[in-house]
Amino acid sequence: MPFSNIDKPSKYFNTLTYTGDAVSPRTVTGVGFKPDFTWIKNRTRAGSSALNDNVRGAGLNKELSSETTNAEGNNGGSGYGYISAFASDGFTLTTGSTAYDIVNRSGDSYVSWNWLASNTTASNTSGSITSTVSVNTTSGFSIVSYAGTGTTATVGHGLGVAPKMIIVKNRNASPAESWAVYHSTLGTNKYLLLNTSDASATSTGMWNNTAPTSTVFSLYNEEKTNKVSTNLIAYCFAEVKGFSKFGSYTGNGSADGTFVYTGFKPAFILRKASSTTGYWNLHDNKRDTYNLSYLRLFPDLNGSEATSTDNSLDILSNGFKCRATNTDTNGSGSTYIYMAFAENPFVSSKGLPTTARWFGLS
Repeated sequence: MPFSNIDKPSKYFNTLTYTGDAVSPRTVTGVGFKPDFTWIKNRTRAGSSALNDNVRGAGLNKELSSETTNAEGNNGGSGYGYISAFASDGFTLTTGSTAYDIVNRSGDSYVSWNWLASNTTASNTSGSITSTVSVNTTSGFSIVSYAGTGTTATVGHGLGVAPKMIIVKNRNASPAESWAVYHSTLGTNKYLLLNTSDASATSTGMWNNTAPTSTVFSLYNEEKTNKVSTNLIAYCFAEVKGFSKFGSYTGNGSADGTFVYTGFKPAFILRKASSTTGYWNLHDNKRDTYNLSYLRLFPDLNGSEATSTDNSLDILSNGFKCRATNTDTNGSGSTYIYMAFAENPFVSSKGLPTTARWFGLS
């Protein structure tokens, strides 16, 4: 049984829920650290998501939305609200002036997912493209900004180990491009799109048919990841024992569904069918605090939180178990990729079992 590398995962990743109050500016606290990457979604009603990071900077016209191809800052302007700063224990919001406020509409329920990088930025010259990075090698997370070349290139990520998952967005508007997702289980010539339900597609140009290394990830001439004279942002994730896991599983089409071992009690689970179409499904431990976990949001949709049980799962002390037959997450014979972050490691760094939701019994 592998020991954990991180005994307190909430020092590096944490989910925070809050209720909108239309106060502006408003500082939301309780994250537990100063986040470098914050992803906000309204749970109550349909609306865009808001993704900000410290490399691009917070503020007006800096948001990205996971469900669209929109360029940076194309969420509707100040009337929709935005993250105006990162705070020592959370983030500051500037409230929108319309009913379409996506971060702090009065009475609406929100969720934010928050990751810690380094709270600073640095130049990285490991690749053929010089990048600007914010890196946390302990938790295996880096934010990477770079300019596209339209030719074979490498980009330094700063992690010191090869990332298992990379999410890239072209920030420019002409033309607007989809979010490209690399996942190690798909191989080097496949990709997914964060903003669509499409199955994985083939492109030797997306990642230059080359696996990431401990220092760089590779690109060719694909416009989603390396269009010439455009600015791009990449979120890179390496696997850390007891804290994060990136893998795949095969669905069995049964309510007594597939069990996926992660080595920790998950705090965050993002799943996507890769062999067939299916919406991205996102669960966390703050919106659902006991099993079944069925409250879901969809990175590729702007809809409100789903409350049906048709893609439910059990969050266990050492992984998760599918508890529904829906083809989005557990179709018989279909392949699914996932990313997961921990609430508690199954075994601490000292080899001791941790208190968790043992095998679904709470």
